[in-house]
Amino acid sequence: MSLRIAETTVEGKWVRVPAFDYKGKSIIVKGTWLRVAQLLDEAWLDTELEDPGLCAKLLQSQRQGGLRADILTFAQKLPVTTPKYDYYTEWDSIAAVQTSSFREWWEGLPRESRKNVRRSQKRGVEVFVKPLDSQLIHGIMDVNDESSVRQGKRNRHYGKTVEEVKKDHSSFVDRCEYICAYAGEELIGFVWLIYRGEIASILQIVTKGSHGDKRPANALIAKAVELCELKGLLYLTYGMFNYGNKKQNSLREFKERNGFSGVLVPRFYIPLTPWGKFCMKAKLHRGLIGILPHGAIMAGARIRSMYYDLRHSKAGFVRR
Repeated sequence: MSLRIAETTVEGKWVRVPAFDYKGKSIIVKGTWLRVAQLLDEAWLDTELEDPGLCAKLLQSQRQGGLRADILTFAQKLPVTTPKYDYYTEWDSIAAVQTSSFREWWEGLPRESRKNVRRSQKRGVEVFVKPLDSQLIHGIMDVNDESSVRQGKRNRHYGKTVEEVKKDHSSFVDRCEYICAYAGEELIGFVWLIYRGEIASILQIVTKGSHGDKRPANALIAKAVELCELKGLLYLTYGMFNYGNKKQNSLREFKERNGFSGVLVPRFYIPLTPWGKFCMKAKLHRGLIGILPHGAIMAGARIRSMYYDLRHSKAGFVRR
């Protein structure tokens, strides 16, 4: 295990962080008062953390001169959902669609969702798989720059340069595809799809609000499920279904309308220090979203949305 510098994104910006190479993967530490070690880009890797016991021992042994951590956490990867280890376990709620049969997925959709896919086709939306070239990069910039606010918060990708967008999309180039929705020559939405063994995961789905009547997001999801079936994949995943105690919200409703449901996979925690052990007992490792009640979380989200609406309205931005 050797120390090096790795790059990761925080709030849409690239930052350099210390990392350890461990069995071909990078381990980084997040947090200040509670320092949690985990795999870099864990959600997008195609394999899990190997020999977590050894990894925990190595982290403990080099605390004085390297990466200090209080807890090591790692998740198990679909399709196996039975815990492989005896470590303290909680459950990640993954938003997933079984993709062995497009027809079964389609027939299981709400009637309105099927109508939205057909409506997209009738209103001239065409969906293609495109390579990441200069034309697509500029199209992605145009989609990102439609509004400085998305889903009630600052759009982290608004106003980025060509070089910044290229860098953002430089990861996973050997195992990703871009599903693109067009209205004529205009890119009106895209899905950045990452392949992870028997699973495909949506890293990003962004559409133009000005073309919302054409339902590009529904068409993009349908194409993603179709691609997964053609490739013989078992699941299409789209982030989390539940984020801690944050249950019902607009993003989850969108996922439900498009056939996603929650699949529970084990997440393991190994305390590395007495402080880490105490925080686990007190459930502090869950963070605010895992501790606060749903009502308080949603109230905070509404206040945040109002703040950004007011801020950008005063600045002369128009939310579309």
